[in-house]
Amino acid sequence: MTLKPTPRANGQRRCPICGKPRVEAHAPFCSTRCRDRDLVQWLDDGYALPGPPADPDAQD
Repeated sequence: MTLKPTPRANGQRRCPICGKPRVEAHAPFCSTRCRDRDLVQWLDDGYALPGPPADPDAQD
């Protein structure tokens, strides 16, 4: 899942998951559901930060 920049409607920021207007209590999301969906994406390696390729043979 790739996130797209969310447009502002009348200067209001949008939820990056569903695009609905965000709620300050759940910022930057609109609800607990969207906040939890984002967390699951991170925990399931749905998102990745760019970096050098991992060497599976390297040991610390």
